[in-house]
Amino acid sequence: MLHSVVIPCYKSSQTIRKVVEETMEQFRIMDRGDVEFILVDDCSPDDGATVRQLRSLVKDYPNVRAVELAKNSGQHNASMAGLNYTRGDLIISMDDDGQTSPTQLPKLLDEIGKGYDIVYGYYPHKQHSGFRNLGSRFNQWTTRVLLDKPKGMNTSSFWVIRRFVREYAIQYRSAYTHLQGVFLRVTRNVSCIPVEHFKREVGESGYTFKKLVKLWANIIGFSIVPLRMATLLGNLFAAAGLIGIIAVIIRKIVRPVTAIGWPSMMVSIFFFSGLILMFMGLIGEYIGRIFLGMCNNPQYVVRQIDEHGMNPYMENEDGRRFYAAAQKENEEGGS
Repeated sequence: MLHSVVIPCYKSSQTIRKVVEETMEQFRIMDRGDVEFILVDDCSPDDGATVRQLRSLVKDYPNVRAVELAKNSGQHNASMAGLNYTRGDLIISMDDDGQTSPTQLPKLLDEIGKGYDIVYGYYPHKQHSGFRNLGSRFNQWTTRVLLDKPKGMNTSSFWVIRRFVREYAIQYRSAYTHLQGVFLRVTRNVSCIPVEHFKREVGESGYTFKKLVKLWANIIGFSIVPLRMATLLGNLFAAAGLIGIIAVIIRKIVRPVTAIGWPSMMVSIFFFSGLILMFMGLIGEYIGRIFLGMCNNPQYVVRQIDEHGMNPYMENEDGRRFYAAAQKENEEGGS
């Protein structure tokens, strides 16, 4: 059985070699079959240090392939890029900083051997800051509400999936990728197990607050729950306005001397604002369904792919250089 390990890389020149070599050693110890590595450089801003380290690994190991992206696309899009180049029966995702240790792989592989389609490793004790942990809990709650994630299912970037999940996942082409949303579209036969979260040895997380918010916002592309909430909120405001109108009328009948001014104005605002929100929600429901099916921005742009013993470029008749493998794929696709 072939296992594919996908690792998105971002400023990981000092850690990625150790992660790859330790994972190779772990597979040798487990004796579970062959392993290949798909290392995706997410346009690391480190003057090419990460790319050079990836190319060095490609040169040293025939089972390592490096995918270099032309621009930063985010971890989930980079993972999706890696999925497109995997050939394994089981696909594993790991981090590039060593916090997802290969020593925990037997737990995930044993669990998926029980018949699950996806297995997540989650961290009972995270080696993150308090603010980051709080954000993770908020993300877990919102994904449960917006994606209808099964209760008790904890997730992370450390997971293993079966080949058929990968085949359906890569059909998703939107630029706003959220892997949990993609996977939950494919199957609900999912398990999660606790694994140890190790401390980062070098550097710090590349996730800023802005990037975390941007990643979280991608969930919206997999759910129309916010639009339904707008419809519900509109109904509530409309109902409150209607009740207010009835109350003002009754009060005027009971006490004719009561001046009608501010109360009637407020209930009118509530009522008509509620109607507006309700109809905007209904319209948004249809727009949301269209939006979920139509997004044509590219997830990622591949600059170059490095493989063992292969010059990734060749020249055409005009002397211009292009990627040979990409040309081959285009020719096969057109035939």
